[in-house]
Amino acid sequence: MTAAGHLALEDELKRRQQIERPRIIQAIAEARSHGDLSENAEYHSAKEAQSLNEGRIAELEDKLSRSEVIDVSKLSGATVMFGATVTLIDEDTEAEKTYQIVGETEADVKSGRVSITSPTARALIGKKVGDTVEVTTPGGGKSYEILKVSFQ
Repeated sequence: MTAAGHLALEDELKRRQQIERPRIIQAIAEARSHGDLSENAEYHSAKEAQSLNEGRIAELEDKLSRSEVIDVSKLSGATVMFGATVTLIDEDTEAEKTYQIVGETEADVKSGRVSITSPTARALIGKKVGDTVEVTTPGGGKSYEILKVSFQ
């Protein structure tokens, strides 16, 4: 994953541990003070929130412990690889698109970051400027020409 993706996961983990966990514990304590727990919807809701938060904390800790951080700014070259920012032109519509190839956890197509495992990224890996790539997506086939490859 990229350094930015790693930092985002660390920030979420810190928020969940230092802000969400105490807030949920307080909600459980308050709901407990209302009496009978068997019919206490607030208590059950708070316990469910606690379960979801603790599950996400465990997932984040696992991802962070197994992650390999790659500093994209230190990469270079003319070939598309992990971390590359690729400018493409759709051969059908002439629309220009720019994508950065990132790890699965940090992918967000709307902000121009595609997962290394996505059909688009898999088709682009190993290609150079001027190459044409055919991408088979759930919405059908697309044809792109690579205009620019950079590492930012």
